[in-house]
Amino acid sequence: MAQSATIAWQERAAVQPTAVPWYIWACVLAVTSASFGGVWDISWHESIGRDTFWTAPHLFIHFGGILAGGAAAWLIFSTTFSRAPKQRMGAVRIWGFYGPLGAFLCCWGGAAMVTSAPFDNWWHTAYGLDVKILSPPHIVLILGLMAIRFGVVVLILAEISRASGVLRQKLQWLLLYAFTYLLGIAIAVFQEYTFTDYMHSAVFYLLMSLFAPMFLVAVTQVSEFRWAATGIAAIFTALNLLFLWLLPLFPAEPKLGPVFHHVTSFIPPPFPLLVIVPALAMDLVRPRVQDWRGGGRAVVLGAAFLGTFAVVQWPFGDFLQSPAARNWVFGTHYFPFFVPLTDNWVRYVYTQVEDTGAEFWLRMALALAAAMLSARAGLSLGDWMGRVRR
Repeated sequence: MAQSATIAWQERAAVQPTAVPWYIWACVLAVTSASFGGVWDISWHESIGRDTFWTAPHLFIHFGGILAGGAAAWLIFSTTFSRAPKQRMGAVRIWGFYGPLGAFLCCWGGAAMVTSAPFDNWWHTAYGLDVKILSPPHIVLILGLMAIRFGVVVLILAEISRASGVLRQKLQWLLLYAFTYLLGIAIAVFQEYTFTDYMHSAVFYLLMSLFAPMFLVAVTQVSEFRWAATGIAAIFTALNLLFLWLLPLFPAEPKLGPVFHHVTSFIPPPFPLLVIVPALAMDLVRPRVQDWRGGGRAVVLGAAFLGTFAVVQWPFGDFLQSPAARNWVFGTHYFPFFVPLTDNWVRYVYTQVEDTGAEFWLRMALALAAAMLSARAGLSLGDWMGRVRR
């Protein structure tokens, strides 16, 4: 009897794989490399200035694009030219090629990222240096980064639909990790308007409400973890704290002028926004509205996001503006070398974006509407993701 049970267990183990496919690991590594390289590249620009293409951060970014595109291309070609009918049955067909949808997204994203490199060099040659996040070459790069991040999420979801047991658990953890980078880019794209001097403006809360709620809601639709939104917000916070505390340990100095600040080490990103609080609030309220219609759930989840975020971030902005935050823990004393001394950010003074109270509350109302619409988009995105099978 015991021998029969052992044989049955061995047969089940042989049928149910426990190893995550190599192309999933490759694409997760690609997203990690590109994201870490992106943070390092911004720090490089803020600490040293515009340098050659062959800097370490650029290599990290484009290694991520090449790795994601290469792994995805191999998966597409192997599926297209496979003689096993079952392999094609679990694939989508685009331009005569077969493969998982996530692979096509990663392939396009990798190509866009690599294309952005010569475009960026040409842009600087034609128009000079810039310090803007949303320049045209950077937009191409951001679209590529979004594509590989979204692609790896879709790849993982397709694998989850066919997995069980240990493998399914591993893929669920990887799903949380991959979703973290979608949340991160939704915040990072508006970085120029999320510094401390904007934290008492309605436009700050409006921009934060555009995409962050969507990914916080979407992950709860597809993850099997009870605290999925809190989980990706916690990983986001931990990664940003890691950058904040580690980058200043490495020496750097400006190579360009004018130099307004004595920089001797890499300038880190700001202290992470307190998105973990609204994420926790959304996870707490979600079970109470789970059976509601989509519109009603979106209203509650969007209001929970904006309400709790404003309640904690507004006073935290006051703390970040105070001398108590000018230390290695909170890092508000770090400034890029090129920011003038007259800038409100450097002077620890809030920038007045809205001229009147009426304008402020109108934008806050728009922020609330945006948060609700973003939450509704997250519900729809999550429902679609939950149906991904290939």
